Amino acid sequence: MALRASALCSIPILLFLFSPSFATSPDPASIFNSESVCKLTPHADFCKSILPSNKFATILDFGRDSMHQSLLNAHSFLGSIKYFLRQPSTSYLGTIRALQDCQFLAETNVDFLSYTSERIKFDRVDTFVADDLHCLLSAVLTNVQTCVEGLEAMPLASSVKHDLLPSMSNGTNFLSVSLALFRHGWVHGFINSLLGRNHVVSNLVHGRDSPLPLIMLGQDREVYESASRRKDVRADGKGEGVSVSHVVVVNPDGNGNFTTINEAVAAAPNNTGDSNQHFLIYVAAGIYEEYVSIPKKKQNLMMIGAGINKTIITGNHNFVDGSTTFNSATFAVVGKGFVAVDITFRNTAGPSKHQAVAVRNGADMSTFYRCSFEGYQDTLYAHSLRQFYKECDIYGTIDFIFGNAAVVLQNCNIYPRLPMPNQFNTITAQGRTDPNQNTGISIHKCVIKPAADLSSSDGKTKTYLGRPWKEYSRTVYMQSFMDSLIEPSGWSEWAGNFALDTLYYAEYDNKGPGSNTTSRVQWGGYHKDISESESDGFTVSKFIDGEDWLPATGVPFHGGLF
Repeated sequence: MALRASALCSIPILLFLFSPSFATSPDPASIFNSESVCKLTPHADFCKSILPSNKFATILDFGRDSMHQSLLNAHSFLGSIKYFLRQPSTSYLGTIRALQDCQFLAETNVDFLSYTSERIKFDRVDTFVADDLHCLLSAVLTNVQTCVEGLEAMPLASSVKHDLLPSMSNGTNFLSVSLALFRHGWVHGFINSLLGRNHVVSNLVHGRDSPLPLIMLGQDREVYESASRRKDVRADGKGEGVSVSHVVVVNPDGNGNFTTINEAVAAAPNNTGDSNQHFLIYVAAGIYEEYVSIPKKKQNLMMIGAGINKTIITGNHNFVDGSTTFNSATFAVVGKGFVAVDITFRNTAGPSKHQAVAVRNGADMSTFYRCSFEGYQDTLYAHSLRQFYKECDIYGTIDFIFGNAAVVLQNCNIYPRLPMPNQFNTITAQGRTDPNQNTGISIHKCVIKPAADLSSSDGKTKTYLGRPWKEYSRTVYMQSFMDSLIEPSGWSEWAGNFALDTLYYAEYDNKGPGSNTTSRVQWGGYHKDISESESDGFTVSKFIDGEDWLPATGVPFHGGLF
Protein backbone atom coordinates (compact mmCIF):
# COMPACT_ATOMS: atom_id res chain seq x y z
CA MET A 1 0.00 0.00 0.00
CA ALA A 2 1.20 3.51 -0.72
CA LEU A 3 2.97 5.45 2.01
CA ARG A 4 0.53 6.93 4.46
CA ALA A 5 0.13 7.85 8.11
CA SER A 6 0.44 4.56 9.92
CA ALA A 7 -2.97 4.37 11.61
CA LEU A 8 -2.62 7.13 13.97
CA CYS A 9 -13.59 -11.92 -9.80
CA SER A 10 -16.41 -11.10 -9.33
CA ILE A 11 -18.96 -9.17 -7.34
CA PRO A 12 -22.11 -10.82 -8.52
CA ILE A 13 -23.53 -9.02 -11.48
CA LEU A 14 -26.88 -9.28 -9.72
CA LEU A 15 -25.69 -6.69 -7.21
CA PHE A 16 -25.54 -4.10 -9.96
CA LEU A 17 -29.32 -4.36 -10.08
CA PHE A 18 -29.56 -2.85 -6.62
CA SER A 19 -28.52 0.53 -8.01
CA PRO A 20 -30.95 2.45 -10.26
CA SER A 21 -28.08 3.55 -12.51
CA PHE A 22 -27.23 -0.07 -13.16
CA ALA A 23 -30.80 -1.31 -13.46
CA THR A 24 -31.34 0.65 -16.67
CA SER A 25 -28.51 -0.78 -18.77
CA PRO A 26 -29.50 -0.17 -22.38
CA ASP A 27 -30.10 -2.75 -25.05
CA PRO A 28 -26.68 -3.38 -26.66
CA ALA A 29 -28.35 -3.10 -30.06
CA SER A 30 -29.61 0.45 -29.39
CA ILE A 31 -28.07 3.30 -31.40
CA PHE A 32 -26.27 6.11 -29.57
CA ASN A 33 -24.19 9.13 -30.32
CA SER A 34 -21.08 9.81 -28.26
CA GLU A 35 -22.80 12.25 -25.92
CA SER A 36 -25.54 9.82 -24.92
CA VAL A 37 -23.28 6.78 -24.59
CA CYS A 38 -20.77 8.72 -22.50
CA LYS A 39 -23.43 9.40 -19.89
CA LEU A 40 -23.05 5.74 -18.96
CA THR A 41 -19.46 6.29 -17.84
CA PRO A 42 -17.94 7.94 -14.73
CA HIS A 43 -16.00 10.41 -16.92
CA ALA A 44 -18.52 11.72 -19.43
CA ASP A 45 -16.51 14.75 -20.60
CA PHE A 46 -13.34 12.75 -21.10
CA CYS A 47 -15.33 10.04 -22.86
CA LYS A 48 -16.76 12.57 -25.32
CA SER A 49 -13.26 13.88 -26.02
CA ILE A 50 -11.98 10.46 -27.16
CA LEU A 51 -14.99 9.09 -29.05
CA PRO A 52 -16.01 10.37 -32.51
CA SER A 53 -18.65 13.06 -32.10
CA ASN A 54 -20.31 12.50 -35.50
CA LYS A 55 -20.77 8.76 -35.10
CA PHE A 56 -24.04 6.93 -34.44
CA ALA A 57 -23.47 3.35 -33.33
CA THR A 58 -24.23 0.70 -30.72
CA ILE A 59 -22.66 0.69 -27.29
CA LEU A 60 -20.66 -2.33 -28.47
CA ASP A 61 -19.12 -0.34 -31.33
CA PHE A 62 -18.24 2.54 -29.02
CA GLY A 63 -16.88 0.02 -26.52
CA ARG A 64 -14.53 -1.41 -29.15
CA ASP A 65 -13.38 2.11 -30.07
CA SER A 66 -12.65 2.89 -26.43
CA MET A 67 -10.89 -0.42 -25.82
CA HIS A 68 -8.66 0.16 -28.86
CA GLN A 69 -7.63 3.56 -27.51
CA SER A 70 -7.02 2.10 -24.05
CA LEU A 71 -4.70 -0.48 -25.59
CA LEU A 72 -2.81 2.17 -27.55
CA ASN A 73 -2.46 4.23 -24.38
CA ALA A 74 -1.18 1.18 -22.47
CA HIS A 75 1.48 0.55 -25.14
CA SER A 76 2.52 4.21 -25.01
CA PHE A 77 2.71 4.20 -21.23
CA LEU A 78 4.86 1.05 -21.23
CA GLY A 79 7.23 2.74 -23.68
CA SER A 80 7.50 5.77 -21.40
CA ILE A 81 8.39 3.63 -18.40
CA LYS A 82 11.12 1.84 -20.35
CA TYR A 83 12.45 5.23 -21.51
CA PHE A 84 12.76 6.56 -17.95
CA LEU A 85 14.42 3.37 -16.76
CA ARG A 86 17.16 3.96 -19.35
CA GLN A 87 17.86 7.54 -18.27
CA PRO A 88 20.99 8.31 -16.19
CA SER A 89 18.96 10.78 -14.12
CA THR A 90 16.85 7.89 -12.83
CA SER A 91 19.44 6.80 -10.31
CA TYR A 92 17.60 6.77 -6.99
CA LEU A 93 17.10 3.13 -6.06
CA GLY A 94 13.57 3.65 -4.75
CA THR A 95 12.49 5.31 -8.00
CA ILE A 96 14.06 2.51 -10.04
CA ARG A 97 12.18 -0.08 -8.01
CA ALA A 98 8.90 1.81 -8.41
CA LEU A 99 9.45 2.11 -12.17
CA GLN A 100 10.27 -1.59 -12.38
CA ASP A 101 6.99 -2.36 -10.62
CA CYS A 102 5.25 -0.11 -13.14
CA GLN A 103 6.89 -1.92 -16.05
CA PHE A 104 5.68 -5.27 -14.75
CA LEU A 105 2.16 -3.91 -14.23
CA ALA A 106 2.09 -2.14 -17.61
CA GLU A 107 3.19 -5.29 -19.43
CA THR A 108 0.39 -7.17 -17.67
CA ASN A 109 -2.08 -4.51 -18.77
CA VAL A 110 -1.01 -4.77 -22.40
CA ASP A 111 -1.59 -8.53 -22.21
CA PHE A 112 -5.01 -8.17 -20.57
CA LEU A 113 -6.21 -5.42 -22.93
CA SER A 114 -4.95 -7.27 -26.00
CA TYR A 115 -6.81 -10.40 -24.94
CA THR A 116 -9.98 -8.42 -24.18
CA SER A 117 -9.85 -6.57 -27.50
CA GLU A 118 -9.70 -9.88 -29.34
CA ARG A 119 -12.65 -11.34 -27.46
CA ILE A 120 -14.97 -8.34 -27.90
CA LYS A 121 -14.71 -8.39 -31.67
CA PHE A 122 -17.96 -10.35 -31.38
CA ASP A 123 -21.21 -8.77 -30.23
CA ARG A 124 -22.05 -11.72 -27.99
CA VAL A 125 -19.63 -13.49 -25.72
CA ASP A 126 -20.07 -16.53 -23.54
CA THR A 127 -21.30 -15.88 -20.00
CA PHE A 128 -18.09 -17.13 -18.44
CA VAL A 129 -15.95 -15.17 -20.90
CA ALA A 130 -17.80 -11.97 -20.01
CA ASP A 131 -17.11 -12.64 -16.34
CA ASP A 132 -13.43 -13.27 -17.05
CA LEU A 133 -13.09 -10.09 -19.10
CA HIS A 134 -14.80 -8.05 -16.42
CA CYS A 135 -12.21 -9.34 -13.94
CA LEU A 136 -9.34 -8.50 -16.28
CA LEU A 137 -10.55 -4.95 -16.91
CA SER A 138 -11.03 -4.39 -13.18
CA ALA A 139 -7.46 -5.61 -12.62
CA VAL A 140 -6.08 -3.31 -15.34
CA LEU A 141 -7.38 -0.30 -13.43
CA THR A 142 -5.92 -1.70 -10.23
CA ASN A 143 -2.52 -2.12 -11.88
CA VAL A 144 -2.41 1.53 -12.97
CA GLN A 145 -3.39 2.68 -9.48
CA THR A 146 -0.67 0.48 -7.95
CA CYS A 147 1.90 2.05 -10.24
CA VAL A 148 0.74 5.56 -9.27
CA GLU A 149 0.97 4.78 -5.56
CA GLY A 150 4.46 3.32 -5.89
CA LEU A 151 5.78 6.35 -7.75
CA GLU A 152 4.08 8.88 -5.48
CA ALA A 153 5.70 7.27 -2.44
CA MET A 154 9.21 7.78 -3.86
CA PRO A 155 11.32 10.90 -4.53
CA LEU A 156 10.99 11.40 -8.28
CA ALA A 157 13.06 13.29 -10.81
CA SER A 158 11.20 16.33 -12.14
CA SER A 159 11.03 14.80 -15.61
CA VAL A 160 9.24 11.73 -14.28
CA LYS A 161 6.74 13.84 -12.37
CA HIS A 162 6.15 16.14 -15.35
CA ASP A 163 5.86 13.53 -18.08
CA LEU A 164 4.76 10.27 -16.51
CA LEU A 165 2.25 11.01 -13.77
CA PRO A 166 -0.13 13.11 -15.96
CA SER A 167 -0.19 10.37 -18.60
CA MET A 168 -1.16 7.89 -15.89
CA SER A 169 -4.18 10.01 -15.01
CA ASN A 170 -5.28 9.97 -18.66
CA GLY A 171 -4.68 6.24 -18.77
CA THR A 172 -6.97 5.74 -15.79
CA ASN A 173 -9.72 7.70 -17.54
CA PHE A 174 -9.33 5.65 -20.71
CA LEU A 175 -9.64 2.44 -18.74
CA SER A 176 -12.57 3.64 -16.66
CA VAL A 177 -14.52 4.55 -19.80
CA SER A 178 -13.68 1.19 -21.41
CA LEU A 179 -14.74 -0.71 -18.29
CA ALA A 180 -18.06 1.14 -18.11
CA LEU A 181 -18.88 0.57 -21.79
CA PHE A 182 -17.90 -3.08 -21.51
CA ARG A 183 -20.15 -3.57 -18.50
CA HIS A 184 -23.12 -1.86 -20.10
CA GLY A 185 -22.54 -3.55 -23.45
CA TRP A 186 -21.33 -7.10 -23.03
CA VAL A 187 -22.16 -7.71 -19.37
CA HIS A 188 -25.74 -6.52 -19.99
CA GLY A 189 -26.43 -9.83 -21.72
CA PHE A 190 -24.50 -11.55 -18.97
CA ILE A 191 -26.92 -10.17 -16.35
CA ASN A 192 -29.88 -11.64 -18.19
CA SER A 193 -28.26 -15.04 -18.51
CA LEU A 194 -27.12 -15.03 -14.89
CA LEU A 195 -30.64 -14.34 -13.67
CA GLY A 196 -31.64 -17.67 -15.11
CA ARG A 197 -28.43 -19.46 -14.21
CA ASN A 198 -28.64 -22.17 -11.59
CA HIS A 199 -25.77 -21.89 -9.16
CA VAL A 200 -25.59 -25.20 -7.36
CA VAL A 201 -24.63 -24.39 -3.79
CA SER A 202 -21.87 -26.65 -2.58
CA ASN A 203 -22.23 -28.42 0.72
CA LEU A 204 -18.58 -29.42 0.92
CA VAL A 205 -17.93 -28.49 4.53
CA HIS A 206 -15.17 -30.95 5.39
CA GLY A 207 -13.24 -30.40 8.59
CA ARG A 208 -9.58 -29.47 8.99
CA ASP A 209 -8.43 -33.09 8.81
CA SER A 210 -10.33 -33.87 5.63
CA PRO A 211 -8.38 -35.04 2.58
CA LEU A 212 -7.40 -32.81 -0.28
CA PRO A 213 -8.20 -35.31 -3.06
CA LEU A 214 -5.67 -35.67 -5.84
CA ILE A 215 -6.00 -37.56 -9.10
CA MET A 216 -2.45 -38.67 -9.77
CA LEU A 217 -1.02 -39.79 -13.06
CA GLY A 218 0.69 -43.16 -12.93
CA GLN A 219 4.28 -42.05 -13.43
CA ASP A 220 4.21 -39.81 -10.36
CA ARG A 221 2.26 -41.93 -7.92
CA GLU A 222 5.32 -43.54 -6.35
CA VAL A 223 7.18 -40.23 -6.03
CA TYR A 224 4.18 -38.56 -4.48
CA GLU A 225 3.38 -41.32 -2.02
CA SER A 226 6.98 -41.56 -0.81
CA ALA A 227 7.29 -37.78 -0.46
CA SER A 228 4.06 -36.99 1.34
CA ARG A 229 2.67 -39.84 3.42
CA ARG A 230 0.00 -37.75 5.10
CA LYS A 231 -3.59 -38.52 5.95
CA ASP A 232 -4.81 -35.17 4.61
CA VAL A 233 -3.29 -35.47 1.13
CA ARG A 234 -4.13 -38.65 -0.71
CA ALA A 235 -3.23 -40.02 -4.10
CA ASP A 236 -5.84 -42.72 -4.55
CA GLY A 237 -7.82 -40.93 -7.23
CA LYS A 238 -11.10 -41.25 -5.33
CA GLY A 239 -13.67 -38.51 -5.54
CA GLU A 240 -13.57 -35.20 -7.30
CA GLY A 241 -10.24 -33.48 -6.91
CA VAL A 242 -7.34 -31.86 -8.62
CA SER A 243 -5.57 -33.56 -11.48
CA VAL A 244 -1.77 -33.52 -11.10
CA SER A 245 0.50 -34.02 -14.09
CA HIS A 246 3.84 -34.09 -12.29
CA VAL A 247 5.26 -33.91 -8.76
CA VAL A 248 8.57 -32.57 -7.50
CA VAL A 249 9.83 -32.44 -3.94
CA VAL A 250 11.69 -29.59 -2.24
CA ASN A 251 13.70 -30.62 0.79
CA PRO A 252 16.53 -28.56 2.30
CA ASP A 253 18.35 -31.71 3.44
CA GLY A 254 18.82 -32.85 -0.15
CA ASN A 255 16.34 -35.74 -0.05
CA GLY A 256 14.22 -34.36 -2.86
CA ASN A 257 14.40 -33.00 -6.37
CA PHE A 258 15.41 -29.50 -5.22
CA THR A 259 16.66 -27.78 -2.10
CA THR A 260 14.97 -24.41 -2.76
CA ILE A 261 11.44 -23.47 -3.72
CA ASN A 262 12.57 -21.13 -6.48
CA GLU A 263 14.40 -23.97 -8.21
CA ALA A 264 11.21 -26.01 -8.22
CA VAL A 265 9.16 -23.10 -9.57
CA ALA A 266 11.69 -22.60 -12.37
CA ALA A 267 11.34 -26.28 -13.29
CA ALA A 268 7.56 -26.02 -13.70
CA PRO A 269 6.47 -25.88 -17.35
CA ASN A 270 5.42 -22.61 -18.92
CA ASN A 271 1.79 -22.92 -19.90
CA THR A 272 -1.38 -21.04 -20.77
CA GLY A 273 -3.61 -22.52 -18.11
CA ASP A 274 -5.83 -24.24 -20.68
CA SER A 275 -5.39 -27.57 -18.87
CA ASN A 276 -6.75 -28.28 -15.40
CA GLN A 277 -3.73 -30.42 -14.56
CA HIS A 278 -1.48 -29.03 -11.87
CA PHE A 279 2.27 -29.15 -11.45
CA LEU A 280 2.66 -30.09 -7.79
CA ILE A 281 5.54 -28.90 -5.63
CA TYR A 282 5.68 -30.67 -2.28
CA VAL A 283 7.69 -28.53 0.15
CA ALA A 284 9.05 -30.52 3.08
CA ALA A 285 9.17 -29.15 6.61
CA GLY A 286 11.79 -26.47 7.12
CA ILE A 287 12.41 -22.72 7.16
CA TYR A 288 12.94 -21.33 3.67
CA GLU A 289 14.60 -17.91 3.71
CA GLU A 290 13.91 -16.97 0.11
CA TYR A 291 11.73 -14.56 -1.84
CA VAL A 292 9.48 -16.61 -4.08
CA SER A 293 7.74 -15.31 -7.19
CA ILE A 294 5.26 -17.32 -9.26
CA PRO A 295 5.20 -15.55 -12.67
CA LYS A 296 2.23 -15.39 -15.02
CA LYS A 297 3.63 -18.09 -17.30
CA LYS A 298 3.62 -20.62 -14.44
CA GLN A 299 -0.08 -21.40 -14.37
CA ASN A 300 -1.91 -24.15 -12.47
CA LEU A 301 0.93 -24.59 -10.02
CA MET A 302 0.11 -26.28 -6.70
CA MET A 303 2.35 -26.01 -3.64
CA ILE A 304 1.76 -28.24 -0.61
CA GLY A 305 3.72 -27.95 2.61
CA ALA A 306 4.04 -30.09 5.73
CA GLY A 307 1.68 -27.86 7.72
CA ILE A 308 1.38 -24.46 9.35
CA ASN A 309 4.56 -23.65 11.30
CA LYS A 310 6.26 -26.67 9.74
CA THR A 311 6.86 -25.42 6.21
CA ILE A 312 7.75 -21.73 6.60
CA ILE A 313 8.67 -19.24 3.88
CA THR A 314 10.11 -16.10 5.42
CA GLY A 315 11.62 -12.73 4.51
CA ASN A 316 11.85 -9.17 5.81
CA HIS A 317 11.64 -6.74 2.86
CA ASN A 318 9.84 -3.55 3.82
CA PHE A 319 9.13 0.04 2.86
CA VAL A 320 11.46 1.71 5.37
CA ASP A 321 14.47 -0.16 4.00
CA GLY A 322 13.71 0.79 0.40
CA SER A 323 11.22 -1.70 -1.01
CA THR A 324 7.98 -0.60 -2.57
CA THR A 325 4.92 -2.07 -0.88
CA PHE A 326 4.27 -4.05 -4.06
CA ASN A 327 7.77 -5.55 -4.05
CA SER A 328 8.14 -6.10 -0.32
CA ALA A 329 6.34 -9.45 -0.49
CA THR A 330 8.07 -12.56 0.79
CA PHE A 331 5.88 -14.59 -1.57
CA ALA A 332 4.32 -13.13 -4.74
CA VAL A 333 2.09 -14.96 -7.20
CA VAL A 334 0.46 -13.93 -10.48
CA GLY A 335 0.27 -17.31 -12.25
CA LYS A 336 -3.40 -18.18 -12.81
CA GLY A 337 -4.84 -21.16 -10.96
CA PHE A 338 -2.29 -21.21 -8.13
CA VAL A 339 -3.07 -23.38 -5.07
CA ALA A 340 -1.17 -23.36 -1.76
CA VAL A 341 -1.84 -25.76 1.12
CA ASP A 342 -0.33 -26.14 4.61
CA ILE A 343 2.32 -23.40 4.43
CA THR A 344 3.25 -20.46 6.67
CA PHE A 345 4.20 -17.20 4.92
CA ARG A 346 6.03 -14.59 7.01
CA ASN A 347 7.38 -11.11 6.83
CA THR A 348 9.48 -10.50 9.93
CA ALA A 349 10.30 -6.82 9.35
CA GLY A 350 8.24 -5.82 12.38
CA PRO A 351 5.88 -2.92 13.03
CA SER A 352 8.53 -0.18 12.91
CA LYS A 353 9.25 -0.93 9.24
CA HIS A 354 5.69 -0.03 8.16
CA GLN A 355 4.55 -1.69 4.91
CA ALA A 356 5.93 -5.23 4.81
CA VAL A 357 3.93 -7.81 2.84
CA ALA A 358 4.00 -11.54 3.57
CA VAL A 359 2.02 -12.56 0.45
CA ARG A 360 1.06 -10.53 -2.60
CA ASN A 361 -1.53 -12.29 -4.74
CA GLY A 362 -2.49 -11.15 -8.22
CA ALA A 363 -3.35 -14.61 -9.55
CA ASP A 364 -6.81 -15.21 -10.97
CA MET A 365 -8.70 -18.21 -9.58
CA SER A 366 -6.09 -18.70 -6.86
CA THR A 367 -6.62 -20.57 -3.60
CA PHE A 368 -4.88 -20.74 -0.22
CA TYR A 369 -5.99 -23.56 2.08
CA ARG A 370 -4.86 -24.09 5.69
CA CYS A 371 -2.11 -21.50 5.35
CA SER A 372 -0.84 -18.86 7.77
CA PHE A 373 0.05 -15.27 6.88
CA GLU A 374 2.17 -13.46 9.47
CA GLY A 375 3.20 -9.82 9.47
CA TYR A 376 2.25 -6.46 10.90
CA GLN A 377 1.30 -3.68 8.50
CA ASP A 378 0.01 -4.92 5.10
CA THR A 379 0.40 -8.65 5.74
CA LEU A 380 -1.85 -10.05 3.01
CA TYR A 381 -1.98 -8.07 -0.24
CA ALA A 382 -4.99 -9.43 -2.16
CA HIS A 383 -3.97 -7.33 -5.12
CA SER A 384 -6.32 -8.23 -8.00
CA LEU A 385 -8.55 -10.78 -9.76
CA ARG A 386 -10.45 -13.67 -8.06
CA GLN A 387 -9.12 -15.29 -4.88
CA PHE A 388 -10.28 -17.73 -2.19
CA TYR A 389 -8.83 -18.39 1.28
CA LYS A 390 -10.08 -21.32 3.36
CA GLU A 391 -9.21 -22.17 7.00
CA CYS A 392 -6.26 -19.78 6.99
CA ASP A 393 -4.74 -17.74 9.83
CA ILE A 394 -3.98 -14.06 9.17
CA TYR A 395 -1.96 -11.96 11.64
CA GLY A 396 -1.32 -8.22 11.44
CA THR A 397 -1.91 -4.71 12.68
CA ILE A 398 -2.60 -1.93 10.17
CA ASP A 399 -4.59 -2.64 7.00
CA PHE A 400 -3.31 -6.20 7.16
CA ILE A 401 -5.84 -7.57 4.64
CA PHE A 402 -5.80 -5.11 1.75
CA GLY A 403 -5.88 -4.74 -2.01
CA ASN A 404 -8.43 -4.71 -4.81
CA ALA A 405 -9.15 -8.34 -5.63
CA ALA A 406 -12.54 -10.02 -5.60
CA VAL A 407 -11.75 -12.18 -2.59
CA VAL A 408 -13.57 -14.44 -0.15
CA LEU A 409 -12.05 -15.54 3.15
CA GLN A 410 -14.03 -18.48 4.55
CA ASN A 411 -13.60 -20.19 7.93
CA CYS A 412 -10.41 -18.22 8.53
CA ASN A 413 -8.95 -17.00 11.83
CA ILE A 414 -8.10 -13.31 11.83
CA TYR A 415 -5.69 -12.23 14.58
CA PRO A 416 -5.02 -8.50 15.13
CA ARG A 417 -1.65 -8.04 16.83
CA LEU A 418 -0.19 -5.42 19.13
CA PRO A 419 0.95 -2.40 17.04
CA MET A 420 3.39 0.32 17.99
CA PRO A 421 2.39 2.85 20.67
CA ASN A 422 -0.31 5.32 19.59
CA GLN A 423 -1.34 3.15 16.65
CA PHE A 424 -4.65 1.39 16.16
CA ASN A 425 -5.48 -1.74 14.21
CA THR A 426 -7.50 -1.84 11.00
CA ILE A 427 -8.18 -5.32 9.68
CA THR A 428 -9.05 -4.37 6.09
CA ALA A 429 -8.27 -1.59 3.62
CA GLN A 430 -10.05 -2.38 0.39
CA GLY A 431 -8.89 -0.48 -2.68
CA ARG A 432 -11.75 -0.26 -5.21
CA THR A 433 -11.35 2.94 -7.24
CA ASP A 434 -14.12 2.66 -9.82
CA PRO A 435 -17.85 1.88 -9.41
CA ASN A 436 -17.73 -0.60 -12.30
CA GLN A 437 -14.97 -2.78 -10.80
CA ASN A 438 -16.20 -6.17 -9.59
CA THR A 439 -13.91 -6.21 -6.57
CA GLY A 440 -14.21 -6.31 -2.80
CA ILE A 441 -13.41 -8.28 0.37
CA SER A 442 -15.92 -10.81 1.70
CA ILE A 443 -15.15 -12.22 5.15
CA HIS A 444 -17.45 -15.20 5.66
CA LYS A 445 -17.80 -17.49 8.68
CA CYS A 446 -14.48 -16.33 10.11
CA VAL A 447 -13.30 -15.82 13.69
CA ILE A 448 -11.77 -12.51 14.78
CA LYS A 449 -9.84 -12.70 18.02
CA PRO A 450 -6.77 -10.90 19.41
CA ALA A 451 -3.36 -12.45 18.92
CA ALA A 452 -1.52 -13.38 22.11
CA ASP A 453 0.48 -10.13 22.33
CA LEU A 454 -2.63 -7.97 21.91
CA SER A 455 -4.65 -10.12 24.32
CA SER A 456 -2.05 -9.70 27.07
CA SER A 457 -1.60 -5.93 26.52
CA ASP A 458 -3.20 -3.13 28.53
CA GLY A 459 -6.36 -3.19 26.42
CA LYS A 460 -5.95 0.37 25.13
CA THR A 461 -5.35 -0.57 21.47
CA LYS A 462 -8.38 0.08 19.30
CA THR A 463 -9.23 -2.41 16.57
CA TYR A 464 -11.55 -1.67 13.64
CA LEU A 465 -13.04 -3.86 10.91
CA GLY A 466 -11.58 -1.66 8.21
CA ARG A 467 -11.14 1.77 6.68
CA PRO A 468 -11.66 3.08 3.13
CA TRP A 469 -8.36 3.10 1.29
CA LYS A 470 -10.05 4.16 -1.95
CA GLU A 471 -13.21 5.97 -2.97
CA TYR A 472 -15.37 2.89 -3.68
CA SER A 473 -13.93 0.64 -0.98
CA ARG A 474 -16.12 -2.45 -0.48
CA THR A 475 -15.96 -4.93 2.43
CA VAL A 476 -18.56 -7.28 3.92
CA TYR A 477 -18.47 -9.36 7.11
CA MET A 478 -20.95 -12.25 7.19
CA GLN A 479 -21.79 -14.93 9.76
CA SER A 480 -18.48 -14.37 11.54
CA PHE A 481 -17.51 -14.28 15.21
CA MET A 482 -16.19 -10.93 16.46
CA ASP A 483 -14.56 -10.85 19.88
CA SER A 484 -14.75 -7.85 22.19
CA LEU A 485 -11.63 -6.22 20.72
CA ILE A 486 -13.74 -4.68 17.91
CA GLU A 487 -14.60 -1.05 18.61
CA PRO A 488 -18.37 -0.38 18.97
CA SER A 489 -18.20 2.02 16.00
CA GLY A 490 -16.83 -0.85 13.91
CA TRP A 491 -15.11 1.12 11.17
CA SER A 492 -12.51 3.91 10.96
CA GLU A 493 -12.16 6.88 8.62
CA TRP A 494 -9.19 7.09 6.26
CA ALA A 495 -9.03 10.90 6.11
CA GLY A 496 -11.95 12.99 7.25
CA ASN A 497 -15.03 12.50 5.07
CA PHE A 498 -13.17 10.77 2.25
CA ALA A 499 -15.24 7.98 0.66
CA LEU A 500 -17.77 7.77 3.49
CA ASP A 501 -20.71 8.09 1.09
CA THR A 502 -19.28 6.16 -1.86
CA LEU A 503 -17.89 3.12 -0.02
CA TYR A 504 -19.90 -0.06 0.56
CA TYR A 505 -19.38 -1.62 3.99
CA ALA A 506 -21.89 -4.15 5.32
CA GLU A 507 -22.46 -6.70 8.07
CA TYR A 508 -24.76 -9.72 8.19
CA ASP A 509 -25.63 -12.22 10.91
CA ASN A 510 -22.37 -11.93 12.84
CA LYS A 511 -21.93 -13.20 16.40
CA GLY A 512 -19.86 -12.36 19.46
CA PRO A 513 -19.43 -9.31 21.72
CA GLY A 514 -17.87 -7.23 18.96
CA SER A 515 -20.69 -7.80 16.46
CA ASN A 516 -23.30 -5.48 17.99
CA THR A 517 -24.16 -2.88 15.32
CA THR A 518 -26.12 -0.54 17.60
CA SER A 519 -23.28 2.00 17.90
CA ARG A 520 -21.80 1.54 14.44
CA VAL A 521 -20.80 4.49 12.22
CA GLN A 522 -23.54 6.47 10.51
CA TRP A 523 -21.86 6.84 7.11
CA GLY A 524 -23.90 6.98 3.94
CA GLY A 525 -22.08 3.97 2.53
CA TYR A 526 -22.35 1.76 5.61
CA HIS A 527 -25.10 -0.87 5.73
CA LYS A 528 -25.65 -2.64 9.00
CA ASP A 529 -27.64 -5.85 9.20
CA ILE A 530 -28.15 -6.28 5.45
CA SER A 531 -30.72 -8.77 4.18
CA GLU A 532 -30.08 -12.44 3.46
CA SER A 533 -30.61 -11.92 -0.27
CA GLU A 534 -28.12 -9.05 -0.39
CA SER A 535 -25.51 -10.92 1.63
CA ASP A 536 -25.93 -13.97 -0.62
CA GLY A 537 -24.36 -11.89 -3.37
CA PHE A 538 -21.05 -11.96 -1.47
CA THR A 539 -20.82 -15.73 -1.14
CA VAL A 540 -18.30 -18.00 -2.86
CA SER A 541 -20.73 -18.99 -5.61
CA LYS A 542 -21.85 -15.48 -6.44
CA PHE A 543 -18.97 -13.17 -5.56
CA ILE A 544 -16.08 -15.08 -7.15
CA ASP A 545 -17.99 -17.67 -9.23
CA GLY A 546 -16.34 -20.33 -7.11
CA GLU A 547 -18.61 -23.15 -8.26
CA ASP A 548 -17.03 -22.80 -11.70
CA TRP A 549 -13.38 -23.25 -10.71
CA LEU A 550 -12.88 -24.26 -7.07
CA PRO A 551 -13.86 -27.95 -7.53
CA ALA A 552 -10.80 -28.41 -9.77
CA THR A 553 -8.53 -27.36 -6.88
CA GLY A 554 -9.72 -30.09 -4.51
CA VAL A 555 -10.12 -27.46 -1.75
CA PRO A 556 -13.37 -27.75 0.26
CA PHE A 557 -15.69 -24.76 0.22
CA HIS A 558 -19.24 -23.75 1.04
CA GLY A 559 -20.90 -22.06 -1.92
CA GLY A 560 -23.70 -20.16 -0.17
CA LEU A 561 -24.62 -18.83 3.25
CA PHE A 562 -24.29 -21.18 6.21
